[in-house]
Amino acid sequence: MKPLAKTTLEAICEQMASHTWSDRELEELVDPKLGIITGFQDLLEELDILRNTDLGTTPPALGVQKS
Repeated sequence: MKPLAKTTLEAICEQMASHTWSDRELEELVDPKLGIITGFQDLLEELDILRNTDLGTTPPALGVQKS
């Protein structure tokens, strides 16, 4: 997976223009500094881990763990 680039988020926002995002909001998703939300890159990495996990062999309530 390539690291998330701000230009990627800007392109997505341009295509899905139902909500406008400020430059500051996009920058916070790419490189969080406020500590309020999970960085979008971290979320993508966790989703990638889940995508590659056989959920049929996973016990209930197991957290997502980075290797």
